Amino acid sequence: MDAAKVKQLKQFVEQCKSDPSILSDPSLSFFRDYIESIGGSIPSSTGAFKEKSHVVDESDEDMDDIKGEPQQPHEEEEPEIVESDVELDNSDVVEPDNDPPQKMGDSSVEVSEENRDASQEAKIQAMEAISEGKLEEAIENLTNAIMLNPTSAIMYATRASVYIKMKKPNSAIRDATAALEINPDSAKGYKTRGIARAMLGQWDEAAKDLHLASKLDYDEEIGAVLKKVEPNAHKIEEHRRKYDRLRKEREDRKAERDRQRRKAEAQAAYEKAKKQEQSSSSPRPGGMPGGFPGGMPGGFPGGMPGGFPGGMPGGMPGGFPGAMPGGMPGGMPGGFPGAMPGGMPGNVDYSKILNDPELMSAFKDPEVMAALQDVMKNPANLAKHQANPKVAPIIAKMMGKFAGPK
Repeated sequence: MDAAKVKQLKQFVEQCKSDPSILSDPSLSFFRDYIESIGGSIPSSTGAFKEKSHVVDESDEDMDDIKGEPQQPHEEEEPEIVESDVELDNSDVVEPDNDPPQKMGDSSVEVSEENRDASQEAKIQAMEAISEGKLEEAIENLTNAIMLNPTSAIMYATRASVYIKMKKPNSAIRDATAALEINPDSAKGYKTRGIARAMLGQWDEAAKDLHLASKLDYDEEIGAVLKKVEPNAHKIEEHRRKYDRLRKEREDRKAERDRQRRKAEAQAAYEKAKKQEQSSSSPRPGGMPGGFPGGMPGGFPGGMPGGFPGGMPGGMPGGFPGAMPGGMPGGMPGGFPGAMPGGMPGNVDYSKILNDPELMSAFKDPEVMAALQDVMKNPANLAKHQANPKVAPIIAKMMGKFAGPK
């Protein structure tokens, strides 16, 4: 027995030992029948070969896809930034007053001279009450002065200063803001509102108002309050800048991670598409790429069925147009010289056909393909295609390449 066939048989037996399910292949039914005929038995665990094989094939393809795609590292979201408390000096901060809003005048009305004079008289009485410590009485007189002349910013700013003495910062802020609406350059308006805001621990806003007041009309009281306000305002500003920076750095890191993730996804998609393109462009068994779908009958290689038995006696009279004038006298008895029995010449370089643009283009023409298959089925039919200007040159060119090197 041929040693090569014995070796193949051993390999098959070893494969059956390692995977008995192979014996369930329907194409091996004759082998199963033989084993059972000599008293052997087929393991019942072999199952349905085709179904198992199909599952394995699909798994392998999936594994290839998984291997081809880079695994993304698990991305842990950074925790939210929690701001720490700022250590501030709140020793002078008071509880906010929640009294109903005080009476306010209409600054759009026209004020008569008589009312202006009466307003001034009410203010004088208020100042006397302040000097005597009668703050409630001072508030009443200043309210009368405001109602008589609601266009006076100084009246509102003066009443705001009394509310500060009474430790009513919210009421003071309302009056100071009204004064600034009437006169945006009121130094007393900024000063009283800055002091009131400091009393509420609104250090940032207090510092801004007091700095504006000092630019318009600086006094020692403003400077004294700023010495208490500015340290706290600076701490708050540094705290804000610190956490703004931390939040920005966190956002930048997140943006960079997103960029890297998108880059990796794009690279993976590119690699996968490239792999699929390479896989689809690689030669497949069963035909020439772009050419003979399903192959020529009889196969390339293996030649044309039966070759050109007996040659073509008498040659091809008249030759192929544009090819070999005068035909091939004497024919090719016994087939092509150097050919494999019953097939194409053994020394054919198929790359010459595959790399010939004219032939590959002609193979896409259904008329040319039909003529070639007709000749391959019966070489005697060659004569009927000699007059076809589309087919004859292609056959002549192929025969020239089949002839091999001279």
